[in-house]
Amino acid sequence: MKLTNFGHACVRVQDGDRVLVIDPGTFSDAEAALSEATAVLVSHEHPDHIDVETLKAAWAGNPTLTVHTHAALAAELGPGAVTVAAGETFTAAGFTVKAVGGVHAEVIDGLPGCPNLGFIVDGLYHPGDSFFVPTDEVDTLLVPASGPWVKIGDAITFVRDVRPARAFPIHDIQLSTIGLEYFDEWLEEETDYARIPVGDSADL
Repeated sequence: MKLTNFGHACVRVQDGDRVLVIDPGTFSDAEAALSEATAVLVSHEHPDHIDVETLKAAWAGNPTLTVHTHAALAAELGPGAVTVAAGETFTAAGFTVKAVGGVHAEVIDGLPGCPNLGFIVDGLYHPGDSFFVPTDEVDTLLVPASGPWVKIGDAITFVRDVRPARAFPIHDIQLSTIGLEYFDEWLEEETDYARIPVGDSADL
């Protein structure tokens, strides 16, 4: 199984002709990520996690593409979007996926307060915009590195609580080169950790 980083929160999971894309947003190369996709998972409605126009164009070009997300966003996307809920296990692009969590991490005063689903794909956990700790065993963890709801101590605690075999950073577009290096130095002390450059892949 190959994991490819398309920037910020967007990754693609591929095993042969099974191609699953998670969170193709406006800060990512969503068009390239979706070009071979057979299914898409979207954690929530913020633009850095879903580029609606690019997704709809990919969908129009490939009507068999399935898009899985929470109920409110599925309703906005229209017929064909598949509603999933936290705790539900389903199949997407031939992969076994479990939706977990349910709420976006708080910035302040209960905001943004919108739904957010994390997805565990055959042992790979993409939390969307949250630090939700699932009870399921996680082999590979994608760790949010930046954002108005992120501080480095929370990311470290997240890794310690999930206890993955290895971890890669996501959600990092707000960090400078120095910020990325600083984050990496801290996380390297916690687990088998590496950064996948945008456009590159890692074998899982």
